Amino acid sequence: MKVTLIDTHTHLDFPDFDADRVQVLEHCRTLGVQRMVVLGVYQRNWQRLWDLALEHPALQAAFGLHPIYIDEHRPEHLNELGDWLTRLKGHAQLCAVGEIGLDYYVEHLDRQRQQQMFEAQLQLAKDFELPALLHVRRSHADVIATLKRHKLKRSGIIHAFAGSREEAREYIRLGFKLGLGGAATWPQALRMHRVIAELPLDSLVLETDSPDMAPAMYPGQRNSPEHLPEIAQVLAGLLKISPEQLAEVSTRNACELFGWAGPNL
Repeated sequence: MKVTLIDTHTHLDFPDFDADRVQVLEHCRTLGVQRMVVLGVYQRNWQRLWDLALEHPALQAAFGLHPIYIDEHRPEHLNELGDWLTRLKGHAQLCAVGEIGLDYYVEHLDRQRQQQMFEAQLQLAKDFELPALLHVRRSHADVIATLKRHKLKRSGIIHAFAGSREEAREYIRLGFKLGLGGAATWPQALRMHRVIAELPLDSLVLETDSPDMAPAMYPGQRNSPEHLPEIAQVLAGLLKISPEQLAEVSTRNACELFGWAGPNL
């Protein structure tokens, strides 16, 4: 059975794909990975990302200022982000604000500046009625509290969700989808496996975070949207459903979130 999959989180604009990006996208098409979201992480790459999306209709673009690069971001970059969203408003390939959020895993990153940048970008997502694609590392409590204050119109996705059952419930209550990918394919991720097994199917979307977060089947290698069918197979096993059922429900969830008509391009 041919399935249709959507990769809701990639960095296909990164140089890791410069040598074979066209071949990767062609292979994705044959595998049924029909749409891929490419997320901006800093101002200097937004133009490259957008050019790439225009060149390849299967790609959807999101623009944001990632917390990991907080030392690089400048206040004027927020103004530029607003300009980009204004200019592209209504374009079929603009799908979200992201990758944004809070990262407390990397200790030297200024948390106050992260919070300010996060809130400003959530406001842009609200103003432009776009979903927000969130990076959350060791910061669930602050992210949840911030989202409760901001009350987005379109919610969004918690990328690479690895939180607790309680945190999952909070995000779902706020209307967010939970992004699952390669991390959960590792046999030692037992806590994650237990949480995933209990998640409601209508809260799940699939992702790779390519070129990062390679699944257990490809240790130490470049991750790629080409791996999404195999990732889905492992996740379906954890959820005790068929890969076809997971493909169908995750694709439907992504289409509903992003406001896409359906899986067929």
